[in-house]
Amino acid sequence: VQFVESGGGLVQPGGSLRLSCTASGTILSIAAAGWYRQAPGKQRELVASISRLGSTNVADSVKGRFAISRDAARKTVYLQMNSLKPEDTAVYYCNAGSPGALSQMDFDSWGQGTQVTVSS
Repeated sequence: VQFVESGGGLVQPGGSLRLSCTASGTILSIAAAGWYRQAPGKQRELVASISRLGSTNVADSVKGRFAISRDAARKTVYLQMNSLKPEDTAVYYCNAGSPGALSQMDFDSWGQGTQVTVSS
């Protein structure tokens, strides 16, 4: 499965971006999915996840600012990011699989990611 992330860019603090994730096949329509990010010099971390049935979770660091959603018909998972802060700067990735795989980041492959830079 190949994941393709898009929607990143340069935004000022306080701004918003919506990231999109698509993939070959139907995995994004039927499996749990997650958005991850990796900042320079830091480990990749899970930012938000959505279960197969649609329940969502976000990391404490982005709670109240980020939201994950899914459009099963378009086989797309989104990450809406509001009130962006410089510390949100990172490459953002998506992936999908079992809940265990999401939490352990146990995937066969990753997409290229999309760069988000928050700076004035």
